[in-house]
Amino acid sequence: MDTVPQPSTLLDDQICFALYSASRAVTARYRPMLDDLGITYPQWLALMALWETDGMTVNGLGARLGLDSGTMSPLIKRLEALDLITRHRSTDDERLVLVRLTDAGRALEDPSCSLSQMMIDELGMTVAEFAELKSVLENIAQRMGRPMSTSRT
Repeated sequence: MDTVPQPSTLLDDQICFALYSASRAVTARYRPMLDDLGITYPQWLALMALWETDGMTVNGLGARLGLDSGTMSPLIKRLEALDLITRHRSTDDERLVLVRLTDAGRALEDPSCSLSQMMIDELGMTVAEFAELKSVLENIAQRMGRPMSTSRT
């Protein structure tokens, strides 16, 4: 019979610490691979969102990544300085700023796919384990009020 975990102040009993530790470990593992591409982890996440849907608004991209405008502005500026994206005002609604990939930004998609494969190999999970972990993490995010897209694995 399943029971609810008991409250505790022990660090190792905290789900938040397990998630934090896992997130830091995965991000650190990506760092050298992303350094080779000349981008940071947050920049890579933004590029992945744009590979899915090029021409998103800045606000749409921020919403997709779960980032506020104070975080998005410098991220967008750095990607633009790297010539990976461009920003343009919408011709339909000048209040909207659209973000589009440049050829250089699109060119990073193929090498990024190999990064994904390297991480999958590094984790050493079966397809079922990977799907289960992803599902649990999406469930946690949804319960915490930040739904995650399930459009891609």
